[in-house]
Amino acid sequence: RIMAAVARRTVLATLRRKSGFLGESRPFSSCCVLGQKFNMPPSGNDLPRPGGIASMMRLPVQNDTQGLDACFVGIPLDIGTSNRSGTRFGPRQIRTESVMLRPYNNWTGAAPFDSLQVADIGDVFINMYDLKDAVKKIREAYTKIVANGCKPLTLGGDHTLTYPILQAIKDKHGPVGLVHVDAHADTHDQMGDEKVAHGTPFYRAVDEGLLDCKRVIQIGLRGTGYTDYDYDWSRNQGFRVVQAEEVWYKSLAPLMEEVRAQMGDGPVYLSFDIDSLDPAYAPGTGTPEIGGLTSHQGLEIIRGCRGLNLVGCDLVEVSPPYDPSGNTALTAANLLFEMLCVLPGVQYRRG
Repeated sequence: RIMAAVARRTVLATLRRKSGFLGESRPFSSCCVLGQKFNMPPSGNDLPRPGGIASMMRLPVQNDTQGLDACFVGIPLDIGTSNRSGTRFGPRQIRTESVMLRPYNNWTGAAPFDSLQVADIGDVFINMYDLKDAVKKIREAYTKIVANGCKPLTLGGDHTLTYPILQAIKDKHGPVGLVHVDAHADTHDQMGDEKVAHGTPFYRAVDEGLLDCKRVIQIGLRGTGYTDYDYDWSRNQGFRVVQAEEVWYKSLAPLMEEVRAQMGDGPVYLSFDIDSLDPAYAPGTGTPEIGGLTSHQGLEIIRGCRGLNLVGCDLVEVSPPYDPSGNTALTAANLLFEMLCVLPGVQYRRG
């Protein structure tokens, strides 16, 4: 018993040190790390929630993906935006709000830290003054991130970032299926005179053969348009388009059954723009549109991706300057945890 108690105190001291916490704390209680094979977020009982390193879920930070099954990675990008900027601060604020997250999913039974090694690998270094160079650097970074099979969970950042991520993932996995959750189709060929911006990533992705177009669905599209055929381009590529009005007052569980059948066993990427949610739930974004999805519909979409061969996910367009309460970033942090919970290889304690 004495040896066990000493070991227990040693492990807790190590946990506090790795979490950036100095000084005394209450005795170790509910967050068991003794003999833990995988990284585990510290409990609020052992490390005060406002304390520690500001990593995602206060997980350990490392510089690369060596030994990791999945990683959280930030891209502080907003020079591709067309309206309100500020998404460069998204990754930092999502991490800040993630202190409330606990390691177990009480509804689905998912326990990702029982079976996956996960860490926060920090932010991609990008050129803040040249969007084309920023895109180049993102592709180079993600080529390294996915090289050993690690699955990236990206904190955005504006939606331009999905384009270079898909380039890197195509190099690794070939063309992928796509679950795209958004208020906007993001299928412009150009914005102004530019072919790379946050409204063009999926046009570029189709143009470069990054997507398996018969395995693409766009959910939540809405808002005023330029023409009566704004979404026809998507449909003409073979995408399934589900406008927000089609799912008002509905559970999305039946839709996600159809999505799982559509995606099959091939590799799938999940891209979730926070503006897919109604501004009542997520006001802190650059191009808000009323009449959007609810937060629980967002949960249903992500939980409905369980069983898919997910090779990566992103959560984009969180703009903290327009999020004074922090609720948008808090919602984003929870959705990213839900993405972690549906990755292949996650163990479920029940359900």
